[in-house]
Amino acid sequence: MKWKAYPGYKPSGVEWLGEVPNSWPVTRLRFRAKINPSKAEINGVSGDTMVSFIPMEAVGEYGGLRLDQTKLLDEVANGYTYFREGDVVVAKITPCFENWKGSVAQGLENGLGFGTTELHVIRLADDLDRRYLFYLTITHAFRSVGASYMYGAGGQKRVPDDFIRNFRHPFPPSDEQIAIAAFLDRETGRIDALMEKKQRQIELLQEKRAALISHAVTKGLDPTAKMKDSGIEGLGGIPAHWQMKRLKFLTPQLTVGIVITPSKYYVDSGIPCLRSLNVREDRLTETDLVFISQESNKLLHKSKLNLGDIVSVRTGQPGTTAVVNETFDGANCIDLIITRRSAKFDSRFMCYVMNSEFSKTQYLAGSCGAIQAHFNIETASNMLVAVPPLQEQVHIRDQLDVEIGKIIALIRKIELSICTLREHRTALISAAVTGKIDVREEVSRQGAKDAKK
Repeated sequence: MKWKAYPGYKPSGVEWLGEVPNSWPVTRLRFRAKINPSKAEINGVSGDTMVSFIPMEAVGEYGGLRLDQTKLLDEVANGYTYFREGDVVVAKITPCFENWKGSVAQGLENGLGFGTTELHVIRLADDLDRRYLFYLTITHAFRSVGASYMYGAGGQKRVPDDFIRNFRHPFPPSDEQIAIAAFLDRETGRIDALMEKKQRQIELLQEKRAALISHAVTKGLDPTAKMKDSGIEGLGGIPAHWQMKRLKFLTPQLTVGIVITPSKYYVDSGIPCLRSLNVREDRLTETDLVFISQESNKLLHKSKLNLGDIVSVRTGQPGTTAVVNETFDGANCIDLIITRRSAKFDSRFMCYVMNSEFSKTQYLAGSCGAIQAHFNIETASNMLVAVPPLQEQVHIRDQLDVEIGKIIALIRKIELSICTLREHRTALISAAVTGKIDVREEVSRQGAKDAKK
């Protein structure tokens, strides 16, 4: 839909902002709101008052707070960020700030909240609508300009409160703020519902993908094949001509990539060194790739990778496995389990096996008692595999490549459409809160429709 513009515009005096509606004054946020209000406000509140507690993981992206934790005021009064009902909270640390984390604080226990110190709090002035202010904080400009003001190193970079205090923005009259917020509530709600539906489609496709792999690598492709009991609880029957083997009897070597202070080997360019974030179930990626020198690669020859080797993630997404391709032939790796290629199996078939639900069950069983799921050498060595003859492995691999390829293509197409919707959502928010579009008539028309229902 093509939205109307305002009747007249004037220069804003802000380079990134351009022109704004004639009746909208541009001012710094500190003149319209209080930034990080003092805890002195709650002096005199009883220490046994229950308040909401909000860790960073409870702060939603593009809005929403999870309010499942409460604590006594005495437990959180020191060392945590204070806010109250109606305040707008904004994550200040990377990557949470860039990932749009922030929300209006609503539904707080006794109207009070405390949370992670990595939040900025914006307290509204009387003429500022909380929903309009929230949408302002998730505009592309607010987040991108704010990111340019970050200070600190690496994963500890933060947006200073001076950026928020001095952020210049147009502020329409209160009734227009309310209209803009109502418009965005409705339109972003529609977009969010569509994205949620598409995300569910991806989940169903992923379930189908997992089921196809698991059936193919444990039951084969021939529905008429004679079956025998595998002797493994939860696996059931396997084709009678298949054998159950432990992985250690199928590969010449199982080892682990660099695990002791790998960063001391890093150089700006040289030999690629794979980490867990480079391993996906269907491929290896060059995302945030690190490098080591030729000399280090020779020194660390035990974890040097060869074409056809298999690498598996140890922690985070344990067992996620990919085959070393031509791009990474001769590379090295960090904290990955390496299963050396073997004449006893086809590498891509074995990759499907190790990404199957049957294998994942074994990874998790091997992590019992651990704080975080962890795939270790002992679990890998003793992992049970249903092994068909080599020619049948290749046939299964080829069939899975075709069917899984179709599913992956569909998933990527849906992911692209979600990305497009997310970009549209961001652009719509920015256009509405900066006055590039006039939504007043649309809101009035929608309000009239709703009143007739």
